[in-house]
Amino acid sequence: MKYISVCSLLFLLTVSVYGQNSLPEAFLSGKSIVLISNAPSARPILDWKEISEKIHNGLIEAGGDPIAYYELEDLTLSEEVQTGYANAFSKRMVSAIVILTRKENGEFILSISPYSNTAAIVGSSSTWSLRANTLAELEENLNMLGKNVQSQNYLVLEVPEFPDSESGQASSRRFLARNPLNLDVFKLGVQLAGAAGDAGILSSYRYDLLGKSEQAIMAEQEAEKQGLQVIFENNYPHEVAYLSSAKTDAELLRERVQFLLVKVEGREADLMESMGLDPAGLSNPNRIVVKYYIRLIVRDELYVGPKWDADPDWKKALRGFLENLSIAS
Repeated sequence: MKYISVCSLLFLLTVSVYGQNSLPEAFLSGKSIVLISNAPSARPILDWKEISEKIHNGLIEAGGDPIAYYELEDLTLSEEVQTGYANAFSKRMVSAIVILTRKENGEFILSISPYSNTAAIVGSSSTWSLRANTLAELEENLNMLGKNVQSQNYLVLEVPEFPDSESGQASSRRFLARNPLNLDVFKLGVQLAGAAGDAGILSSYRYDLLGKSEQAIMAEQEAEKQGLQVIFENNYPHEVAYLSSAKTDAELLRERVQFLLVKVEGREADLMESMGLDPAGLSNPNRIVVKYYIRLIVRDELYVGPKWDADPDWKKALRGFLENLSIAS
């Protein structure tokens, strides 16, 4: 897998033209998966399934064939979980990915992309977008667009379907609740300047990320870069390789980078479940937290550590994770 700067990808997504007239061919000629990202602070309060039920007819009237609805944040818990969903979508011969983002101000942004047939699920370009202040307005706009298109989708579902998430969660077996061995022998790769895999593109549609300016993205990345270096200097005694350019797994291994630090963010209970852990003891299972883990590249094993150390503050989460690496497994 290659690691590339996600800054340019985020910016490409935010500057896409809204309200384009021509619906994507992939949407009009095949099955679509619909992903919902719903800001919990938006008003009026709506559950993501309520939003799905309200927008379903509009997507059909526009010429689509929405076969399943999921919450976006369930897919982006980790690259492994996302890969599981991608495999399921490929088996169902999905053609397009529809993403409906509800921002904190209540605005709705509908994005349609061809399904990438990879773990990324969507690419960094070819995104069709439409925005509206209300669901009613969005549905009306979709109905109008549908009057001017020739769809090849005839046998469509009358009501939205919400499949279980087993296909995506199956990969949680590869998460190990212990520390990896030989961190003192091989380098730990740490991504800088927003370096991320293609799988990170999907997260860019999250309600708290979509629409961020390039300046804001770059400022956050620079602050994180500086913070990472300080934290590692003070909390990690072994060799670190800071990654700021695209490198494949093979290239990393040639440079003796056997381990890679991975950062994920999501609802705490969802993250724990995706990693095969029990969230029953959490006081606030819905809070958004950051969790770090280490990927052993050569075996593709994922080490979350012997102690749960996620935190809303990424700096606290990272310090806790690095400190817990000293715990004997």
